[in-house]
Amino acid sequence: MKSLYVLILAAGQGTRMKSALPKVLHPVAGRPILEHVLKAAMALPSRELGVVLGVGRDKIQEELSARGWKKLHYIVQDKPHGSGHAVLMARSWLKPKRGSLLVVYGDTPLLTEKTLQRLVEHHMVSGNAATFLAMDAADPSGYGRMLLDAHGYLERIVEDKDATPQERMITLVNSGVACWDIQLLLAVLPRLKPNNAKHEYYLTDAAALLRNLGGRVGVVRAKNPDETHGINTRVDLARAEAISRQRILEYWMREGVTIVDPGSTYIDAEAVIQPDSRLWPGTFIQGATKIGTGCEIGPYTVLENAVVKDGARVGPFARLRPGAVVEEKARVGNFVEIKKSTIGRGSKVNHLTYIGDSEIGKDVNIGAGTITCNYDGFAKYKTFIDDGVFVGSNTNLVAPVRLGRGAIVGAGSTITRDVKAESLAVARSPQIEKAGWAKAFRSHQKKGNHHE
Repeated sequence: MKSLYVLILAAGQGTRMKSALPKVLHPVAGRPILEHVLKAAMALPSRELGVVLGVGRDKIQEELSARGWKKLHYIVQDKPHGSGHAVLMARSWLKPKRGSLLVVYGDTPLLTEKTLQRLVEHHMVSGNAATFLAMDAADPSGYGRMLLDAHGYLERIVEDKDATPQERMITLVNSGVACWDIQLLLAVLPRLKPNNAKHEYYLTDAAALLRNLGGRVGVVRAKNPDETHGINTRVDLARAEAISRQRILEYWMREGVTIVDPGSTYIDAEAVIQPDSRLWPGTFIQGATKIGTGCEIGPYTVLENAVVKDGARVGPFARLRPGAVVEEKARVGNFVEIKKSTIGRGSKVNHLTYIGDSEIGKDVNIGAGTITCNYDGFAKYKTFIDDGVFVGSNTNLVAPVRLGRGAIVGAGSTITRDVKAESLAVARSPQIEKAGWAKAFRSHQKKGNHHE
């Protein structure tokens, strides 16, 4: 099989998004649009992957690098003059290469590895000069129409603004994705002309030039037109989010996860859930959250970059922030927030509690209204609670502090010092009682000797 290279066109300005954020960095299912495309392309057996960037390229490169994308070849297109111009900017990168080039747009997050693989394999086996991914559109307006010859090969592509009324009746449209013989493409790129309504260099015009040179240009139809859905507006973004979300929900249900109400459940693309877990309505699984087997999550619960291990229960109305780890068979309940903390095996944090920057051991009971006071306005400090500790309700644990194994903390305490193992700690003001005071006070009120 010939060598494969991938070029992603991501230099569009995205003006219709009306956003300071580059279009391809807007998230779909918790992952930037461009990263969805990169993931699908990277799954192919390509030798190198190039990305054409324009306005906002520094921010895009910074974000991709932070997310682990280190081996990408970046190409600059300062002023976008069409898809053909974008590939022209990549000529020096392409010139020494032999084989096939897959060109994909960076704003198509719904493309799948399977569809791209089908296109590439067809192109390489057929010996075509180029092969386009097409789709049958119920509403073809806005798309380039694909005109085929009697043998099913592509004659040319007519952009929507340049099409005649008769050509606009064609429903087979161009997705923008195509596979090219690199050296043949390089031979015709300099001959592209901006003779169109937009005065841009269209890569699709290269197909007609290749055909004039005797090359065949094939067409592969996408089985699901949703895959070629591009993002130009916030409306497009919302549609892509809905489609991606439905795909994710169906995948996990097929993998053995019970989702009680898919219509109110949101799972990001990077989350992982093991079989026999149950997600109740109103649950949000965000980022790279990992959920073990036999867990109960929700209802109305948010997990973000958290870990929930086998048999644990989280919710209802709970929030796990980044760095939260809930060990096997632990319980996190109503109106509890956990941040950068571990809740040990079999431990319970059931009510109205904040746990931050803490290590909680096994079989610990945290009473309602407990707060770990982990921030003094300048730095964060840790709380350590050893195995078997019982913390009474309405307790403040002022970090840094450690509660030793088996210790008991009385309700209403503010603990500022370490508590030794198997000890009782009570830290609250003494109760004062004045006999008869309330009766005398009410009598004084009846006499009118009080002020409003």
